[in-house]
Amino acid sequence: METSSRVLGDEHPSTLTSINNLSVTYKHQGRWMEAELLDVQVMETRKRVLGDEHPDTLTSMSNLAFTLQGQGRYDMAVLLLEQCYRLRQQNLGPKHPHTISSFQALQAWRVGNVSLKPG
Repeated sequence: METSSRVLGDEHPSTLTSINNLSVTYKHQGRWMEAELLDVQVMETRKRVLGDEHPDTLTSMSNLAFTLQGQGRYDMAVLLLEQCYRLRQQNLGPKHPHTISSFQALQAWRVGNVSLKPG
C-alpha cells in the first residue's frame, strides 16, 4: 500500500483498492476501528476525485456501512446504506446487482438477519 501510494499517488484507483483490501483484512481480524478509518479515507477520497454518485464511491459507502454494522452501530449503518441504495437506484437503476444487494442488505438488517456480505 505504501509503495502504491508513493509510486502512483494517494488518489490513484490502485492505491485506493489497496487501502480497501487492507480494510477487509482488518475486518477479518476484528480490527473494526482501523477498518473504519480506512473505509472513510477511501470513501472521502473517491467523493472528492470521482464525485458523490460515482459507482466506486457508492461501493465505498456500502463498505463503510457494513463496517459500521459490524461494530454494532446499526442506526448509522442503516442510514448510510439507505443513502447508498437511493443513489444506486438513481445512478445504476433498480435492476443493477449493486442496487439489489443494497436493498437486500437493508431488508436483512431490518429483520435482524445481518449476515449478508457487502457489495
